Amino acid sequence: MPFPHTPSVTAFRLTDDKAGPYGITAGPDGALWLTLVHRGGVARLTLDGVYEEYTLDAPDCRPTVIVPGPDGALWFTRFQDHRIGRVTVGGEVTSFPLPSAGGGPYGITAGPDGALWFTETTGDRVGRITVDGEITEFALPVAGGFPSAITTGPDDALWFTLNGANAIGRITVDGDTVVHPLPTDAAGPVGIAADGDAVWFTEILAGQIGRITPDGRITELPLPDRSAKPHAIVAADDGECWFTEWGTGRVGRVTGTGEITEHALPDPSSEPHGITLGPDGALWTALETGGVARVEQRLP
Repeated sequence: MPFPHTPSVTAFRLTDDKAGPYGITAGPDGALWLTLVHRGGVARLTLDGVYEEYTLDAPDCRPTVIVPGPDGALWFTRFQDHRIGRVTVGGEVTSFPLPSAGGGPYGITAGPDGALWFTETTGDRVGRITVDGEITEFALPVAGGFPSAITTGPDDALWFTLNGANAIGRITVDGDTVVHPLPTDAAGPVGIAADGDAVWFTEILAGQIGRITPDGRITELPLPDRSAKPHAIVAADDGECWFTEWGTGRVGRVTGTGEITEHALPDPSSEPHGITLGPDGALWTALETGGVARVEQRLP
């Protein structure tokens, strides 16, 4: 069944093109929160357009992915200076250094155990941080795997993309790890999200969306435009995910039956990265060129 309508897509400029909106998430305060990867900051955007930036202590720390934590704060990775950041809804910022040097944290998610879990791209590790800042690291059984995005799966394990190893990883809260190689060579998995039944991921180099069940069965779905460079993905409902196409300035929708629809953003060169389901039920994506886009997924 085709998507019942063409969604309304609106873009909003928030800042200059040197800030680099990258990660985006819905906060517990009913606002959207973003990372500013090039300026070293995080930002808060209300649904009625009030925008405020919070400068971090290191302008070159490269904050990337941001998620709400179980403590009512927002947690984010600082890729360049190897720290995990935390910001309250009131704008109070703290950060925690990784125990191991040179980890390059990137993906982060709230785990099923009341902690935050994150990837270390250049350290071949997955980490766990409690809301008090206590960090535990788990070495992965692959070298040069470049673990990237991470999510909590429907089986209460943590699932993550291994961009350099061309695989999907699974780690339990006890640290037991399994690696699932992808059918397509050099697919470049990056973004990952889970609905109620399976885990979905993007293949940025292959131009595909993948799906893996908790028992490891993988399905790959080619995009209409294989050069689209799908990047981030979010579950909007059971059997429905939305993703960004960084290379072509579009957002896409994929269903559990494998149907894919794509929708152009107003500016094809806007570089959409993170995507989230907003508190208003719309999809919001961060545009690295300095703004956000809102995609109304359903008719009223």
